[in-house]
Amino acid sequence: MSAGMPPSLTLLGAGKMGGAMLLGWLDAGLDPASTTVLDAAPSEAVTRLAAERGVSLNPPSPTPSDVLVLAVKPQGLDAAADAVDRLIGPSTLLVSVLAGKTVADLRGRLPSAGAVVRAMPNLPASIGRGATGAFANAAVSPDQRAFAEGLLAATGTAVWLDDEASIDAVTAVSGSGPAYVFLMVEALAEAGIAAGLPADTARRLARATVTGAGALLDADPAEAAALRQAVTSPGGTTAAALAVLMAEDGLPALMNRAVAAAKRRAGELSG
Repeated sequence: MSAGMPPSLTLLGAGKMGGAMLLGWLDAGLDPASTTVLDAAPSEAVTRLAAERGVSLNPPSPTPSDVLVLAVKPQGLDAAADAVDRLIGPSTLLVSVLAGKTVADLRGRLPSAGAVVRAMPNLPASIGRGATGAFANAAVSPDQRAFAEGLLAATGTAVWLDDEASIDAVTAVSGSGPAYVFLMVEALAEAGIAAGLPADTARRLARATVTGAGALLDADPAEAAALRQAVTSPGGTTAAALAVLMAEDGLPALMNRAVAAAKRRAGELSG
C-alpha cells in the first residue's frame, strides 16, 4: 500500500469521472488486490483496466472496505440505498462526489454511515488536473482524512473546507469553472472571426492561447494579476482590450454575477 492510500477501497460507479479517478488511484499506489469496483454497466475501458490491474469488478458478494467512494448519479444512490448501506462497516470512510447530496442527506439514506467526506471535483480531475474542495464531518479520524486526501490529491489539487456550506461556493468556482473557460475560448474565437480571421484559424488560435496561458499559469508561481501585468504594455494593444474587459460592467462584474448565480443554484439543489 502506498502512503496516503487506504488499505482497501470500494468504488461505486465507474463512469467517466469514477473510472478516471480509479486509474489515478492505481497509478498513485492503491493496491488493486484490495480494490473493488461496482458498476451496473461497466465500460469496456473499465472492464479492461480491472482485468489488467487485478481489480475485482462486480463480485457476487462485496464486503465493506476501509473506504467506500460514491461516484454514481444521485438518483442511482436513491434507488440502491439499502444495498449501498450494507457496504459500510463500523470503520468505513464514506467519500461522496455526488453533487447536491449533503452529509445529512447521505447519513439519512445510509444509516450505517459515520465518517463522511463530501467532495466536489471538477471535469479536469478526469485527466489528473482537477480542482477539488472537500469537507470532512467530525467522525472522520486523522487516518481517514489522510486516506481521503491521498485519493483526492491523485486527481489534481485538493483543498479542505472548514464548513460544508462552502461546497456551494466551490461548486460555483471550480466545479462549474471549466465551462466558463470553455465559453471564453468560444467567445475569443468568435471575436477573431469577427475581426477577419478564417474560422478554423480563429478557433485554433483561441484554443492554443487559453491552454498555453493555463500552462504558463501552472508553471509560474507568480499571481495571475502579475502575469497579466507582465503581458500588458502601457498604451499597447493588450491595455486597450483590458480597458474594455475591466470596465465597471466588464468581466469582473460579470464573473461575480455568474458565480453568485451558480452558488445560489447549488444551494437550491442541496436544499
